[in-house]
Amino acid sequence: MFAFLEGLKSMGVPKTEEFNRQQNELAAMARALASPSRVAILEFIYDRDNCTCSEIVDRLPLAQATISRHLKELKENGLIEGRASGTSVLYSINRKKWDLCRARFERFFRR
Repeated sequence: MFAFLEGLKSMGVPKTEEFNRQQNELAAMARALASPSRVAILEFIYDRDNCTCSEIVDRLPLAQATISRHLKELKENGLIEGRASGTSVLYSINRKKWDLCRARFERFFRR
């Protein structure tokens, strides 16, 4: 069993505990932005302040299930928020996390 674990280390399994919080946050934000679909969804939400999944489906060339999965990932990362509005969920940009993301990337690229 231990040989198996050693093999995982050589396969590049991330060891997030070995990096500081800022490095882990920046990497998580980069992963969230690594999909052109999620970038398009973020742009759509940003331009409208808030919207429903069905409004995004009507605009982007993606299936509803795909958009829902991307919304879930963006919400889990904290870049967007969702609040119930009748039978729908209104999605909006989480401004605090958005500003943090911008600051982290600006600091990273100024080095």
